[in-house]
Amino acid sequence: MRSNLSKPPASRALSASSVTSRRLGESGPGLAVRAAVVVLAVAVTLAGCTTRSSPRSAVYVSETFGTASAHARSFPVPSADSCEAASRALLGHGYVVLRRTPQSLEALKRFQPTLESHVEITFHVVCVDEGEARSTVFANAIQDRYALKKTSSSASLGVGPVGSVSLPFGTSSDSMVKVASETISVPRFYGSYFALIEHVLAQRDDDDGSALPPEPQPPPDQGARPAS
Repeated sequence: MRSNLSKPPASRALSASSVTSRRLGESGPGLAVRAAVVVLAVAVTLAGCTTRSSPRSAVYVSETFGTASAHARSFPVPSADSCEAASRALLGHGYVVLRRTPQSLEALKRFQPTLESHVEITFHVVCVDEGEARSTVFANAIQDRYALKKTSSSASLGVGPVGSVSLPFGTSSDSMVKVASETISVPRFYGSYFALIEHVLAQRDDDDGSALPPEPQPPPDQGARPAS
């Protein structure tokens, strides 16, 4: 230490610079590796934060208005007849008609997939005339899902100035809570419904044809001889 102090200031600065240069030279590769690891960790962290904070795409992004629709079908009958067939198709499969007009109806059916879940499907049907003997049926089904929610509460007893004391017993109640609601958009679902409407209309036409009185037969020829 004394030898360094005895040297001139310029010599001491040169010696310190040489020592620092040697240390940086020796630790350069290690520092580079550690710096690369730190930069990579920061980049991964920022990427994770960006992914978590990025908003979900809006529902309307996937909603397109094309010329083909799974919710509509035309029938060669007036709207009153097509709505009657639409109502019969739902009634025949366990739906309860809640509201009915000559050109519209609303029907409901309940399902119990599991002990703790409940599903309701509500059908909305509108029939629009397209001419003297043609109409279009628009169908839309909404599925509501419910889940069982259990609620428990403990009993308490007021004790004068002390306040309330919780007792070791209580009550519990179960209730169904709506957890989701969405429009059914599966084309096969509506295709089977429209096919059933066509079947109901065809069956009605067959019944009308069979109900017609038979054509009168000509009276037998009294002068004709029996065939030998």
